[in-house]
Amino acid sequence: MATTVGTIRVLNMSSMLPRAFTAGNGLTKNLRCLCRHITTATDNGPKTDASPPDPVESKDMSETLVKEKEQLTTEVEKLKGDLKDAKDKYVRSLAEAENLRKRMVKQVDDAKLFGIQGFCKDLLEVSDILGTAVASVPKEELTDSNPHLVNLYQGLNMTESQLIKVFKKHGLESIKPSEGEKFDPHFHEALFQVPIQSAETQEADTVAIVQKIGFKLHQRTLRPALVGVFKAS
Repeated sequence: MATTVGTIRVLNMSSMLPRAFTAGNGLTKNLRCLCRHITTATDNGPKTDASPPDPVESKDMSETLVKEKEQLTTEVEKLKGDLKDAKDKYVRSLAEAENLRKRMVKQVDDAKLFGIQGFCKDLLEVSDILGTAVASVPKEELTDSNPHLVNLYQGLNMTESQLIKVFKKHGLESIKPSEGEKFDPHFHEALFQVPIQSAETQEADTVAIVQKIGFKLHQRTLRPALVGVFKAS
């Protein structure tokens, strides 16, 4: 096909020869141009590759594409698994961070509430001594003939009342179980047992005697009340 087209172009160019010969002195120049034109027309003709594709090479390319596709699919599945694991770890980390934050907040709040716990324990000893001093004053001696004792007793009472108000202001409350109250190990400490004298009014595992009052700080027992408990016969 390329030879035929080239031949046609040569024949067309042959019609230009008479005009080239009649050009006189420009004959040589015109011939050179004509030759270049013929050569260019022949080289620019359509080229075709008559050799068919190699079936072995096509099969190899298909197998390569299949392998690459399988490899990409495997990598995608692996990335999906890694993404799921990373998401689970991220969610767990958020949950742990939130739990840690809550614990820290609780610890800070507890520190604010119970930071004075040691100080309160020391003041309880002062309160016990003050209560003992008030209770040791004989009531029959509180007469007009003993104004100094009366003034001392009133001063002790006022001091004890003021101390109790300060305790309540800071969340410190006394634990004063009454006789017959159910024994509670969270607030009471049994020192001894007392035999039941009257089955009608006394029950086992109830408070019989309060030997020393207790205290609690913001509902947390700071010192349990020391009591005697009725025992079953």
